[in-house]
Amino acid sequence: MTKDLSVSILLDFYGEMLTDKQREVVDFYYNEDLSLAEIAEHTGITRQGVRDSIKRGESTLFEMERKLGLVEKFMRTQQGLDEIQQLAQEILDINHRMGVVNEIEANAGKILELAIRLND
Repeated sequence: MTKDLSVSILLDFYGEMLTDKQREVVDFYYNEDLSLAEIAEHTGITRQGVRDSIKRGESTLFEMERKLGLVEKFMRTQQGLDEIQQLAQEILDINHRMGVVNEIEANAGKILELAIRLND
């Protein structure tokens, strides 16, 4: 099985939708980088059972994202906040080069601060 690292992100968002065993097995596989054999030994289920549990878990996670799109929305929001930060900083830089206008300085500073706070 090849690892799709996006599953780790999906697990963060939708992990509670999996059974406890599926969540544990998917976490071991993707986040702890354990092999199927290591997971089987740790959980007391067969290697094939581990593989099946991972596949069912992945399927559930991808289906949740397809229906809800929370990861995609989160990523778009993060990209938008990054762009807002960059643009606010550019406004501040231009304002400094052109002669500081206090109102521009204050508002661009507030925008930058807010974008940074929301991005954390």
